[in-house]
Amino acid sequence: MRYLVKARVKPGLKAALARAIHNKTLGQGSIAGDEYLSDMEKARVSADGAVTWVEVCFCRKPLAEERQYWEEYFDLLSVKDAHARKNCRDLNGEEPWACCDCDCTKNLEASLAKKGESFLNRLEVAQDDS
Repeated sequence: MRYLVKARVKPGLKAALARAIHNKTLGQGSIAGDEYLSDMEKARVSADGAVTWVEVCFCRKPLAEERQYWEEYFDLLSVKDAHARKNCRDLNGEEPWACCDCDCTKNLEASLAKKGESFLNRLEVAQDDS
């Protein structure tokens, strides 16, 4: 299933998050592998500092596996279904693991890319200013 995640970096953790991304250790130990890094590469940040990304998760409870890794650095503000569950080919049994290469994911990420600015760019600038 595909989720739209909105979060804020926890106070005082921007540098640690930037290091975890740079060192490719964000999400280390998770079965989701390098998805965390991919999510951050595509994440967008709004003027108010909220970070938004598309998360593909196959757990029964949204982000059951990923939540502990995200909550190390972020306060999760919302985790919403990105589209109607009845249309998810993975959930309706039509195609297991469909969200991995689904056009819906690509389309949603393309739409998100037009909003705000790159989170990684903003994070790097924040590090330069500290």
